Amino acid sequence: MKILVINPGSTSTKLAIYEDRELLWKHTIHHSVDELRQFAMINDQLPMRLEAIREALAADGYAVDFDGVIGRGGLLKPTPGGVYEVTDLMRHDLLNAELQHACNLGGVLAEDIADMCGARSFIADPEVVDELMPEARLTGLKGVARRSVFHALNSKAVARRYAASIGKEYEALNLIVAHLGGGVSVSAHRHGKVVDVNNAISGEGPFSPERAGTISADDMVELCFSGRYTKKELKRMINGQGGVTSLLGTNDMRMALAEASESIEPAASVIKAMAYNIAKEIGARQVALRGDVDAIIFTGGISHSEYFLSLIESWISYVAPIVVSGAEDELDALAYNAYNALVGAVPISVYAPK
Repeated sequence: MKILVINPGSTSTKLAIYEDRELLWKHTIHHSVDELRQFAMINDQLPMRLEAIREALAADGYAVDFDGVIGRGGLLKPTPGGVYEVTDLMRHDLLNAELQHACNLGGVLAEDIADMCGARSFIADPEVVDELMPEARLTGLKGVARRSVFHALNSKAVARRYAASIGKEYEALNLIVAHLGGGVSVSAHRHGKVVDVNNAISGEGPFSPERAGTISADDMVELCFSGRYTKKELKRMINGQGGVTSLLGTNDMRMALAEASESIEPAASVIKAMAYNIAKEIGARQVALRGDVDAIIFTGGISHSEYFLSLIESWISYVAPIVVSGAEDELDALAYNAYNALVGAVPISVYAPK
């Protein structure tokens, strides 16, 4: 099975070609600020990115000839995890998503390329995977429900890889996966379903390099009505300029971790607090699994820091065995899902949000 993988990001489009499970080619198309500035909306970038993909393939001698094309899942309406074939309804919802993000172009680009060669087009485990148990969904305000938005693709991929490494099915295990990146999501996987997770986009959970995390509702109300900030500025404070960026004035985690490891303030106190907040979130997921946890898996860029993981582990080492799966390879995770769908190893789900 020859598979093309497409992962659009804010300033790049990452591509890969796989023959079954073997990587043949990997390429990143970089989109300059000047190039992107001409587009008022992210959807307007679609023709440009499509042509850039065709040019990149041709430049390295690859014809548009694939059995399957899979794109990064976008900010669709809530849906269970799985591999989904791109449909007209999905395409509509991707192009009319509530939140604009380049990831919304993944499934659309996959379908457009697939149509050129008669292939099948897919997405897998989009950020909006929603498998929350009812108890995790309700809040104390009528009409306001918790939402499941997290690093679903990577979290489920590393969970499946861990299960395979010990000769078990993902659906047979209870796992906690902590994705440590610009945002932090901590998910409880009960027998193949993510029954609870913090909303890593909207500021819920531990603070992270760029996100503020959970803040007292009363404090947020005061900020909102202080007259000092616009709605847009407040949203940027929550997601993009919060967390370590707000506390230390930088999102350079390498520098912050290096200073913290040498007990240089204020980095040391901030990093210790961030680790503690992540540990608390892991503790909450332990409750979601009723204390029956087979393993805690760390993944994402910050999981490469032994110093930072040691801080977290000092709080939660008693919970379950700790596994570090630092690899965060969304291209490989997407290819893995597409291959399994094409050979019938996993069912192909139908996107039908309620």
